[in-house]
Amino acid sequence: MVLRIFGLSGLVTVLSLVVAFLYGGPTALFLCAILGILEVSLSFDNAVINATVLRRMSEFWQRIFLTVGILIAVFGMRLLFPLAIIWVTAGLNPVQAFDLALNPPEGDAAYFPDGSPSYETLITDAHPQIAAFGGMFLALLFLNFIFAEREITWLSWLEKPLAKAGRLDMLSVVVAGIALVLAAEFLADDDNRATVLLAGLLGMITYIAVDGLGSMFHTEEFEENLDEAGKELEGKRTGPSDLAKATGKAGFFLFLYLEVLDASFSFDGVIGAFAITADPIIIALGLGLIGAMFVRSITVYLVRQGTLSEYVYLEHGAHWAIGALATILLVSIGVHINEIITGLVGVAFIGAALWSSIRRNRKAAAETPDEREASPVG
Repeated sequence: MVLRIFGLSGLVTVLSLVVAFLYGGPTALFLCAILGILEVSLSFDNAVINATVLRRMSEFWQRIFLTVGILIAVFGMRLLFPLAIIWVTAGLNPVQAFDLALNPPEGDAAYFPDGSPSYETLITDAHPQIAAFGGMFLALLFLNFIFAEREITWLSWLEKPLAKAGRLDMLSVVVAGIALVLAAEFLADDDNRATVLLAGLLGMITYIAVDGLGSMFHTEEFEENLDEAGKELEGKRTGPSDLAKATGKAGFFLFLYLEVLDASFSFDGVIGAFAITADPIIIALGLGLIGAMFVRSITVYLVRQGTLSEYVYLEHGAHWAIGALATILLVSIGVHINEIITGLVGVAFIGAALWSSIRRNRKAAAETPDEREASPVG
């Protein structure tokens, strides 16, 4: 099972490192390996969240995400996305931006002798808008989770009061909107304030639109399947049963949702990569082929092994990691935060949730049937 799931990722890693060596020698090989490690370390929470969505999809859409989706992740987010940023913010077309990336100024200079900015400088200058978009998308994902009432809670002392507060309709949008206004007012400089607000608003709109469409079609098709099967299962849409798995339009919008979600998770990795190298080829090999492939392998492993059902707090830990990442992105609009901190925060939440899940399972295994029935959930 492990070899079958991670075998392709291992092969792609070896091939990517060989290509990096042929492209730029030992230095390129080293940078490619570092970027791959960076992406995987930053993306444990991404893999868990991907798995929670992927297990709701049919086998066909799972394959689409793992094939077409990887092409979008590699070439879309890790190669074309930085070029698109230069195109929009600096007025250069993608070909000019690519040429600028492949021909940086000598040494570590941020500007060419003629005073024009380097590719890395242009990407860094666009960071406030990128952070605002990604931060707001992830913030809504986190807020919608913690404001929803759940049978199982992890940090019960905090999650239960927040779930009660979430009975107020659209509270997540209100909280996210306030966070965006505060970030723009106190963290963005005068030149970027308007663009930060616009980018954050677009991030909110993107989340609401994609999540809403996915939920609408998933609900419709689920109800149709219930009618056809003749089962009275209203209100029991949890779990990865074949009956409840999304197909057709529902699968498409869940796939679209996953791609936007993956892109939002990729923002910190793409930006952090420029602290290591600005070469788009090395970034595509390290972040894209190595990092994205392993993240998808981890996602598949979680789904195939039923890990989320066995370790019930992992989903909670991943969402709290998302909340931390969203906060870090918004704060980074005005304050530089080391990417190592971002990665460690995510790993800490996932690790704590896994440890709590193991303790819960051990406690449940030690209880008698009568004690298990009498004990509260969460």
